[in-house]
Amino acid sequence: MLWVVNLDEPTRYNMTSVDRTNTEPLYSQVYSILYDRIVNRELLPGDQLPPESELVGTYDVSRITVRNAIEMLVKEGWVYRQRGRGTFVAHPKLEYGLSRIVNFTEDMRQRGFEASSRVLFTGLKKAAPSMAEQLRIEPGEELACIERLRLADGEPMCVEKSHLVHRYCPGILNHDYSKNSLRETKTRKYGIIWKRATQKIRAIVPSPDLAEALDISDQTALLYIERISYSQENIPVEFLQAHYRGDQYTLFNELQGGVG
Repeated sequence: MLWVVNLDEPTRYNMTSVDRTNTEPLYSQVYSILYDRIVNRELLPGDQLPPESELVGTYDVSRITVRNAIEMLVKEGWVYRQRGRGTFVAHPKLEYGLSRIVNFTEDMRQRGFEASSRVLFTGLKKAAPSMAEQLRIEPGEELACIERLRLADGEPMCVEKSHLVHRYCPGILNHDYSKNSLRETKTRKYGIIWKRATQKIRAIVPSPDLAEALDISDQTALLYIERISYSQENIPVEFLQAHYRGDQYTLFNELQGGVG
């Protein structure tokens, strides 16, 4: 993964202290100092920024100056806040590809993160009419539901809720999906291999429960995905609802040029 630097941004200078003879605002100078420390990897992803009081003393500026500088870093995605803990250097944003069915665990491993899961809910539910229509089943048919919090290096990244047509995979709930791969179980035990999928994506604000699970502010945008996955027989088997942290993900797709 790479840090992405916008070349259209104003030039930032390597600074170690504020210059009161400089016409640049003090908060912008403090921002530049912290930005340089992050880009030059003096502060690494996951490191906590010094407390506001320490930054005030180090750079001899006001608390509001420090807060404005940190707010700029937050808005640009260089740092993030955790309620009750402080401000931390963000991991480089993960690109969410739109051209393939993504396996979270393998995706994180390829990026150098340790993937893990926490099971939030498992159980059987009856398919609501709208979901049944998309899965081509009768309303009220039994669905196996598995909701998991997905983490990278222990940091919450997304909440996924899988709704599987139970008659295609009876007994699938009899496994611990904090330790076992749901996709591998579907393939190994039930012979289900995803052939294709259709999905819708939109931006939403989190519910209080989602904000708590993902350890984010209730004003942090989420990428909400609804996906229908089809087996090798082209049968819709899974309705997936996924909530990805908008401060950690960007959407990626490669487009081909056309005529005209």
